[in-house]
Amino acid sequence: MVPFLPLILLLLSPDVVSLGQSNPTCAPMPPVIAIPIFPLDVDLLQFALNLEHIEADFFLFAALGRGLDSIAPELAMGGPPPIGARKANLDETTRLIIEEFGYQEVGHLRAIKTTVGGFPRPLLDLSAHNFAKIMNDAFGYHLDPPFDPYIDTINFLLASYVIPYMGLVGYVGANPNINGYVTKRLLAGLLAVEAGQDAIIRDRLYQHMHEFVPPYRITVAEFTDRISALRNRLAMCGIKDEGLLVPPVLGAEGRIATNVISANRNSLAYRRTPAEVLRVVYGTGNEHQPGGFLPKGGNGTIARELLAH
Repeated sequence: MVPFLPLILLLLSPDVVSLGQSNPTCAPMPPVIAIPIFPLDVDLLQFALNLEHIEADFFLFAALGRGLDSIAPELAMGGPPPIGARKANLDETTRLIIEEFGYQEVGHLRAIKTTVGGFPRPLLDLSAHNFAKIMNDAFGYHLDPPFDPYIDTINFLLASYVIPYMGLVGYVGANPNINGYVTKRLLAGLLAVEAGQDAIIRDRLYQHMHEFVPPYRITVAEFTDRISALRNRLAMCGIKDEGLLVPPVLGAEGRIATNVISANRNSLAYRRTPAEVLRVVYGTGNEHQPGGFLPKGGNGTIARELLAH
């Protein structure tokens, strides 16, 4: 059999295999609607830049101590530097994961801006003070000492729990209204990576869910539950967000309390509208009243029109 091995390898080589085929094997299926980008696609995907900018600078600063202005300044487009972002005290494994996430967000910003255009980075508040306010709102009282997302790995993962999920559900919500074949492909790629980031953050927190977050005597699981409840309350559109532990009736198939991935009764991702997303990201429960991560409001047609009313 050995003498025939070179012949077999030759026959299986891509160059030889392609000789017997008239069409490329890797070409995508032709689009049903041969329009690459619809006008509404532009507004919806540009809206997502607000979330992508938050994530990019938050992750980059936490892992590297420097942000978008250092890594890819052209993507900031002259927007103001973020408030309060700084390097986090992370274990090395988590630091590498977060560094990767940061670079992924740079890619997302580039992909969106080169496909549908963009706008300057909005003013971002990534300060410990802003995160402390979010946690105080989640628990209904002032944590003492104030929550600091940059102090250690668990605190940072809890702070990270706050952010990528809103991008995920925003993309799911935008999906039915995206019609161009280029923009559909872009959204699918963005959504897949955002979902992966959220799953990794939740998984790493799940491994510590019964541990107390020092010095509060509050477990990791309870933090996630309170954060999710706050987002549901601010968005005002029912349960579309769940912590790491839920009543079994809300778990997968109504059979389990473990909730590593937040999903609806059919284990499908929840969806949110731009208005819902802004109510949460602003921290005001009002898409017309800026605050929170975007103290001067979001940029782009959708966010600015909502601010004008």
